[in-house]
Amino acid sequence: MKQPTTFRYSESDGIATITLDRPDRLNALTFDVYAELRDTFASLATHDPVKAVIITGAGRGFCSGGDVEAIIARLLEQEMTQLLAFTRMTGALIANMRALPKPVIAAINGVAAGAGAVIALASDFRLAVPSASLSFLFTRVGLAGADMGAAYLLPRVVGLARATELLMLGDSVTAEDALRIGLVNRIVAPEELMNEARALAARLAQGPSVALGMTKTLLNHELDIDFAAAIEAEAQGQAICMQTPSFREAYEAFKNRRGPQ
Repeated sequence: MKQPTTFRYSESDGIATITLDRPDRLNALTFDVYAELRDTFASLATHDPVKAVIITGAGRGFCSGGDVEAIIARLLEQEMTQLLAFTRMTGALIANMRALPKPVIAAINGVAAGAGAVIALASDFRLAVPSASLSFLFTRVGLAGADMGAAYLLPRVVGLARATELLMLGDSVTAEDALRIGLVNRIVAPEELMNEARALAARLAQGPSVALGMTKTLLNHELDIDFAAAIEAEAQGQAICMQTPSFREAYEAFKNRRGPQ
């Protein structure tokens, strides 16, 4: 797998850690960072040593969205075809995160705004420090609140009424309010954030990878199908999982009154 150059990337014990690394800009994204994130999440799908992924930010921010000078100023000079190529690239990042058959944990260590909030939203688990905030501020800069799949994902996490409010008004949501509406899973003390994220990632990495991947795939798939189709999809998914070594080992562990190996 190609080593990224625009952010920090490391692997250990089945866990990949992505650290956005422009702390002086609150980890604002550039064209190159977007592209490397997109490609990294695509590559991780077939990178067997990695079983779980953590994404976080260096310094006091998670990600403040697109860099005002490096991206926005340049977009104002581009033609429609160039603009569409850019918006499709940013959407591809989120699509790759959701398509990745491995759990992604966002360790939100500060502000997550614009594209940063969508990256957190696209993760499977969101841990946040008490001072963290999330804001889908696109309308505040004259853009549609529906960006990078936010209008698809956010209603499914917090409900249509709350998503409409967040995407249209662009207001900042505190960590406490995000926890209350289900936008984050847990609030963690700053000094414990990465320890908690790694502990969760380790638990997932040690779990049945096929079963976890199938769960994520079916969660995605069943967002847009009827109940009968969901029942059939789950029947097929379970039949596949029943052929894996993890399923047999769980049975052997239960039969012999021991933990799974």
